[in-house]
Amino acid sequence: MSPTLAGLVGLVLLFVLIFSKMPVGFLMALLGVVGFAYLVTVDAALNLMAKDLFDVFGSYSLTVIPLFILMGQIAFHSGISSRLFKVAYTFIGHWPGGMAVATLGACTGFSAICGSTNATAATMAAVTLPEMKKYGYRDSLATGVVAAGGSIGILIPPSVIFIVYGIMTEQSIGKLFMAGIVPGILLTGLFILAVVIWATLKPDIAPRGPRATAKEKLASLSGLIETLILVVLVMGGLFFGIFTPTEAGAIGAMGTLIIAVARRNIDWKGFVRALFETTRISCMVLVIVAGATIFGHFLAITRIPFDVAGWVTGSNLPSYLVMALIIGVYLIGGCFIDALAFIMLTVPIFYPVVVSMGYDPIWFGVIIVLVTQIGVITPPVGVNVYVVSGVARTVPLEVIFKGVIPLLVALVIGVLIMIPFPQIALFLPHLMQ
Repeated sequence: MSPTLAGLVGLVLLFVLIFSKMPVGFLMALLGVVGFAYLVTVDAALNLMAKDLFDVFGSYSLTVIPLFILMGQIAFHSGISSRLFKVAYTFIGHWPGGMAVATLGACTGFSAICGSTNATAATMAAVTLPEMKKYGYRDSLATGVVAAGGSIGILIPPSVIFIVYGIMTEQSIGKLFMAGIVPGILLTGLFILAVVIWATLKPDIAPRGPRATAKEKLASLSGLIETLILVVLVMGGLFFGIFTPTEAGAIGAMGTLIIAVARRNIDWKGFVRALFETTRISCMVLVIVAGATIFGHFLAITRIPFDVAGWVTGSNLPSYLVMALIIGVYLIGGCFIDALAFIMLTVPIFYPVVVSMGYDPIWFGVIIVLVTQIGVITPPVGVNVYVVSGVARTVPLEVIFKGVIPLLVALVIGVLIMIPFPQIALFLPHLMQ
């Protein structure tokens, strides 16, 4: 069997075995080791596995992941997410679909201190679904908004996917973070527009809340102070080059803990729970990174990434058509495979192609995240939908999937806007020191 054919067999087996529910990180590592052993030797494969595992789990660059996850976990357990929602609801609860719009605003704010789509969806589901149910919101709208709003967590910095993409492609993580801000705000605006239109056309699905007085609005702003402090501290330091992304994660985590302790919003039990969840999520992410690294080295010796790049550059296809095909692969694959695992698997293949065509690698990172967002809310995997379903146990999955459709349309429109206007993503990175 030729190396290229062996690589294709490995890819097919990976896609097939993913449906066996085997953890994707272990699956990629296993197939990578077996494939490397077949093409080289067993000893070489075992040495590769040991080296890659050590390099990943001992990587200084990757320490930024648990630090930002810890920041988000402390923020959740100290009630910052609940206070964000109350601020948003006080200001816009009287709009058509006002509570759903407030949920999207809170998702955006929490994403800026969390960085995880699953954590954002789970947190906002626990905080906002009971409130929307109390005010008579239909399950489809309420759950669909939380599932889609949670997807903003992988675009608004700090984003775990941006961190991994930056390390894989040797791009500035700080610039990737900055590149996600304006598209994240644009996407939130499109989501809000979709909800307002939906609620206006069908007022019965989202009864309006009471209009708050100016005094109540002013009083609610205190719930925004913590988030603003953390965002300015972390993103401001990155933007002006005061500290590195890893240092930003450490400062953000410590700043969140100091705020929580100073306000007496977290107890020992909540702190231990935050540490436990940080460890669990970080291990899951790092195992996926390690498995994808091993599998990537197997693909490298099959020469599939180089063959694909060579075929594209020699095919004389228009660059926009090639980019459309790549985006199509991410749209389809993201519906079946975990977002982080899929990016780890495909970036080594597509990144050389994109760079050879002259596209900006920072912009490409944003596009990847945007199209991957579509995958986290579409069947059959739709991980955010399953997260929300785990919180709203009485709501059938098909109802949640139905609820994300209007927001899915908004997300597709966001991708279509970003492709011809790359400066939306590149404006802030170009201003960085």
